[in-house]
Amino acid sequence: MTIHTQAVASNWSFPTDVRFGNGRIREIGAAVRALGASSPLVVTDAGLKDLFPVQRALEALREAGLQPGLFFNVKPNPTGRNVAHGVEALRSGGHDLVVAIGGGSALDAAKAIALMSSQTISMWDLEDIGDNWTRVDTSRLVPVIAVPTTAGTGSELGRSSVITQDEEHRKVIVFHPRMMPNIVIMDPELTTGLPAHITAATGMDALSHALEALSSPTFHPMAEGIALNALQLIKTWLPVAVAEGQNLEARGQMLVASGMGCVALQKGLGAIHALAHPLGALHDAHHGLLNAVLMPYVLEFNAPAIKDKLELLARLLDLPVPTAAGVIDWIFDLRETLEIPPTLAAMGLADIDEDKVVAMAEVDPCAGGNPVRLDRAGLLSILHAAR
Repeated sequence: MTIHTQAVASNWSFPTDVRFGNGRIREIGAAVRALGASSPLVVTDAGLKDLFPVQRALEALREAGLQPGLFFNVKPNPTGRNVAHGVEALRSGGHDLVVAIGGGSALDAAKAIALMSSQTISMWDLEDIGDNWTRVDTSRLVPVIAVPTTAGTGSELGRSSVITQDEEHRKVIVFHPRMMPNIVIMDPELTTGLPAHITAATGMDALSHALEALSSPTFHPMAEGIALNALQLIKTWLPVAVAEGQNLEARGQMLVASGMGCVALQKGLGAIHALAHPLGALHDAHHGLLNAVLMPYVLEFNAPAIKDKLELLARLLDLPVPTAAGVIDWIFDLRETLEIPPTLAAMGLADIDEDKVVAMAEVDPCAGGNPVRLDRAGLLSILHAAR
């Protein structure tokens, strides 16, 4: 039996200070002052800067007597140049806090801008490999308030940013524990204007985080429990959020599930992300949509190694067939319901350099979290199935 708690206005921490509820964007001025700041820089993307979420946030900041700056030079797959330009805007404007508003791209860029504004080393020296994160100077970190407008990446609760290296066309995960925002405002009302196809793609991104975290062989029972709960919420509420864009309960539950998926992914990711990263970097394609297209084919590849976990998931989700095959069928059916393209070709990626994609995927940090060892042959088999 599935039990759901109603998404009501509340505050919690895990450990981030989260302020959840409809209309809570009005509290953003007080949040800035609570962090001892007085000159916030709002970071978003060009497509969102004139829309309700950003304009309402700017209005609320001005109502609180603040004079915010605005930076919106952020691509859908944010690049190193975007971050560098944002750092320049923050420094030249004398800003002492970043307000990150948007989907994963804007949030990732904003967190990287806040981090790099007080560093003297290259951002690429902080790639999530080994102990690179210890190179960060933490003495003058700029605080971040994150305001998600999509329910997908959960970047508002994450400790890393995915940034494209401009010259190499390679996605780099930049990590530091203190990249996690200081305060998160989850306001479901800010997500109601999201088109159905973006709601679907971002929701599938949240699903991919929880599913790959569950699949990872890493022992992290707390993250695994969070992943299972997120998957249950997504199964119930993602179709509703796509079909009924103004349904605030569905929007709120998906914001919660998205954040939980991001918390869970510290357990590990896998082949979905290892392949989506190079495909996104090389073709500037939507990350969530790539994950959605790749998902069932990766699941089929991994199924023999995670049979017991998928059976547990099938029972938790009350699927008609409580087996690994039942979970895969659910994913295929969900994609069809949400009108997700069935293949890479159907989303416009018929012409890809398989050798280059596979070579990049083999060394992607996410590859190590896959429950089946990823080599060239295995990655090619997934790619062929998804094409």
